[in-house]
Amino acid sequence: MKEIILLTISGDDKPGVTSAITGILANYKINVLDIGQAVIHNTLSLGILIEVPKEAESSPMLRDVLFKAHELNMNIRFQPVDEDEYEGWVEGQGKSRHIITLLARKITADHIGRVTNIAAEHGLNIDNISRLSGRISLNEAADQTKACVEFSVRGAPHDGAALRAEFLKAASDLDVDIAFQEDNIYRRNRRLVVFDMDSTLIEAEVIDELAKHAGVGDQVIEITEAAMRGEIDFNESFRRRVGLLKGLDASVLQSIAENLPMTEGVEELVSNLKALGFKTAILSGGFTYFGHYLQEKLGFDYVYANELDIVDGKVTGEVTGTIVNGERKAELLREIAEKEGVRLEQTIAVGDGANDLPMLSIAGLGIAFRAKPLVRESAKQAISTLGLDGILYLIGFRDRDALK
Repeated sequence: MKEIILLTISGDDKPGVTSAITGILANYKINVLDIGQAVIHNTLSLGILIEVPKEAESSPMLRDVLFKAHELNMNIRFQPVDEDEYEGWVEGQGKSRHIITLLARKITADHIGRVTNIAAEHGLNIDNISRLSGRISLNEAADQTKACVEFSVRGAPHDGAALRAEFLKAASDLDVDIAFQEDNIYRRNRRLVVFDMDSTLIEAEVIDELAKHAGVGDQVIEITEAAMRGEIDFNESFRRRVGLLKGLDASVLQSIAENLPMTEGVEELVSNLKALGFKTAILSGGFTYFGHYLQEKLGFDYVYANELDIVDGKVTGEVTGTIVNGERKAELLREIAEKEGVRLEQTIAVGDGANDLPMLSIAGLGIAFRAKPLVRESAKQAISTLGLDGILYLIGFRDRDALK
């Protein structure tokens, strides 16, 4: 019978603890079956699962480890592990794994309790919990903070749809965001991110801004809101809105572009994506003039939007070329992915409106950003509490990885 022992060491974090303990184990030619370490607020917790060879006696080894832990002023616990129990644990490594990401301005015990309770009720076992966000100062303004905790869980949910519905309700009740993804090779190898523009990259609907200058703001906003709710066909609503702009002086486009309100976190998100080698694209039902403005400002690789027809310095009330609607956005995502040589599973799509759902549904990671309820409920993931840079957490990015 093999002797398997779990060593658990805890105490004030200091350099050399792991080295000292494993150094003793090395003297007895111990096999390390598993090891894990975490530090929370300068307190170390180290676990080492070991197999003691038949030729070695555990008593002298455990005595030496105990003395060293005492010397280091660390607490230590020894727990024998049954061989059958160990083999059962080994066999479980083939089970599916998922990542649950909890995002909020500040995370409370209630948030974590609700998320972990839902996971447990659906047969998911937590293997690891990691904080992806940086440390939050107690003096920082509440609306400026961001917090993220990632749970690595093992097992398949009993009912995936029911699990997602419970997470969505919890997110709404607690004013947090909860993402649930399969932990596979594609999650760790995203290569292309495509964005809607209006109310996603910018906190405005450009066509509404144009309408205000044309004196038809209320009429256009009413049509826009109905389209965003999915109540009106996008193409029809778009033609009606553009038609109301007829006669608008084209000079207003520049002033609107220069005063576009950028969405929280957009600069940080795009700069870090570019540094990581991602390709980025704007797929917008808005207008190319403003898409190209953002491209020059932020460095997007692709821009596809609608071309506003202008004759003699006046908007004609028409657009040239194919209207970029929901179906066209999905087609463009496929085309760009093929051109860049990436699988759809390696893509991310971000948008807020009903016309974004086709591209959100085919992307490996589809994210409804500060979206209407219909879109939030239909998309795979949703972010409503943080800025766009919260997307970085969904790909496992940590604050400490950010560009300085």
